[in-house]
Amino acid sequence: MVWSHQDVAFAEGLTAAREWAAIHGHFLPPATAVWDGYPVGIWAKNLRTAARLADAIAERREAGLPVGSSAQALTEARREALEEIDPGWCPAWDTGWQRRFRLAQAHVEGGGAVPAAAGQVIVQGEDLGRWAQTCRLSWDSLLPVQQWLLENVLGLTPAEADERPVKRTQEDKWALNLRAARQFHTREGHLNVPRKHVEHLAEDAPAGRQGGAEELLEVKLGMILDNTRRRAHKLTKQRRAELDQLDMRWTTTRTSRSPR
Repeated sequence: MVWSHQDVAFAEGLTAAREWAAIHGHFLPPATAVWDGYPVGIWAKNLRTAARLADAIAERREAGLPVGSSAQALTEARREALEEIDPGWCPAWDTGWQRRFRLAQAHVEGGGAVPAAAGQVIVQGEDLGRWAQTCRLSWDSLLPVQQWLLENVLGLTPAEADERPVKRTQEDKWALNLRAARQFHTREGHLNVPRKHVEHLAEDAPAGRQGGAEELLEVKLGMILDNTRRRAHKLTKQRRAELDQLDMRWTTTRTSRSPR
C-alpha cells in the first residue's frame, strides 16, 4: 500500500542522489545532471529551494513575524537524509561555485596543485583553472567565508595588480578589432565574415603572468562587423577608410525567392 506518493518520490530521488554522490564525491550536481534516467540535478535544485524556504520561515518565526504556508518547505527529516549524503549539499552561495571548490579541494588532497591558468585541470567538465583565476580576480566580491576557504584550504590569494587584465580604451578595442579583420582578410581574401565567427589573435602575455609567454585572444569578429555595419553613419572617415581597404561590404545581400 502506497500511503504517500510524495514519500515514494523522495525515496526514489534519494536513491539516485546517493549513487550520484558516491561516484562524484559530492552532491552538488548541475541542473542538467541525470543519473540512470532520473533527473537528479533538477531534483536537487528543487530541494535546495525548499530548504531555503524552510530557513526563511524559521527566521521569520524567530523574529516574531507572520509565517505563511510551509507546505513547500523542506522537512527536518528530509534535510537530515540529504546531509547524510553530503553536509554541504545546500550552500549559502552559488552551487556551481561550491561544486568547483569541492573538486579543487579533492584535486589538491589527491596530490595535485591548484591550477594557475584556464584549461590546465578539468574535472567532471569543470575548468578548475578558470574558476581559480576568476576567484582571484573577483576576490572582493566573494563572501568572507569563501575567501577564508580559498586562502586556508587551497592556498589562493587575491590577484596582484600585474596579474589583472589591462583595461582597453575605445581606441585599443578598435585597433584590436581591426587587427582581427586584417588577419581574416589576409587568410581568406575577403571580409565576408559569418556573424558567429570568432577570430583568434596571438598576443604576448603581460609581464609576470603565468602560463606561457603568449596567450590567445578571442575576437567576435562576425558580430563586431555586423554591428559596425549597422552604425556606419557614426564612424569617423579614418575608420571607414581602414575597413574599405579590406573590401568591407557595407550592405548585406539577401536573396529572395520569386513566387511560383
